[in-house]
Amino acid sequence: MDLLVLGGTRFVGRAILTEALTHGWHVTALNRGLTGDLPAAVTSLVADRTDEKQLRAALVGRSFDAVIDTWSGAPIVATTAAAALAGSAERYAYVSSSSVYAWGTHRDEDSPLVDGEASAADGDCPASKRGAELGVIAAFPDAVLARAGLILGPYEDVGRLPWWLARIAKGGAVVAPGRPRRPLQYVDVRDLAGWMLYALTTDLRGPIDVISESGHATTEQLLSSCKDATGSDAEFHWISEADLAAVGVQPWTQLPCWVPEAGEFAGFLEADTSRALAAGLRCRPIVETVADTWVWLQADGWPTQRGDRPTHGLPVELERALLAPQTYPRWRRPT
Repeated sequence: MDLLVLGGTRFVGRAILTEALTHGWHVTALNRGLTGDLPAAVTSLVADRTDEKQLRAALVGRSFDAVIDTWSGAPIVATTAAAALAGSAERYAYVSSSSVYAWGTHRDEDSPLVDGEASAADGDCPASKRGAELGVIAAFPDAVLARAGLILGPYEDVGRLPWWLARIAKGGAVVAPGRPRRPLQYVDVRDLAGWMLYALTTDLRGPIDVISESGHATTEQLLSSCKDATGSDAEFHWISEADLAAVGVQPWTQLPCWVPEAGEFAGFLEADTSRALAAGLRCRPIVETVADTWVWLQADGWPTQRGDRPTHGLPVELERALLAPQTYPRWRRPT
């Protein structure tokens, strides 16, 4: 396969490049050439894709078996790229997000969607991802829309799993949110990449929620895997959802990968992903995802925080309030 990756130097794009090369594909990457280095085997096209003239000039005379776009910004950029490649590629895939579903309604791929505009020049993440989807399928009606959920693994530049690893590596008392058996739902970036390559060699098309089954891992398994990977002496103190809320802890960002099981987050991390599993998605164990992420962090150091994502992690003052010695008798390990 002759694959074009739009992006390719960070997280998902980097995983796709690596996986494609492993499969013996010829890989071309188009990006600005400002972040990260491409493997020597990758053909580099340097262009600012937000400039349509630059984009089209870089693509003149080129054709591909398949294209994967990892864009996460303004929909018009993804729309323009798909239009520029119409007639020059056989298959097309876009890394979308499960955030395109209307808040609180996501059950499967048939759930209600947020509004999006293919030509929009800005917007929040849900609207932008949905707008990009519309732009892509306008040019490639049989495109694969990989609606990824929580993505973890090596080269993560969002800061979720890296924060947990860093905090647990420090050892001592660590806030553990909710109940230990709280089910998680996520996808290792390498499993996402591998599945997307597979999808492009089949007749798969349309939206597919590329996420593990709910409960593929639990909060306790995630944190325990971090402890084992780092060799830490961390002691987990399981704090109930009510007590976390009482001190104003923000789910998902201040305690990455976790949200309460009740209230506005009810049903979150519990979507039916049977369509992805039937379409070939296979998810590796959480211990492998965590261990490999720690190895990468030790080798390469912490990545630069993405400017389009909030900083993750529990503020020191909230951690101290939750772990104050006089409060320990109040906590009861949730079941």
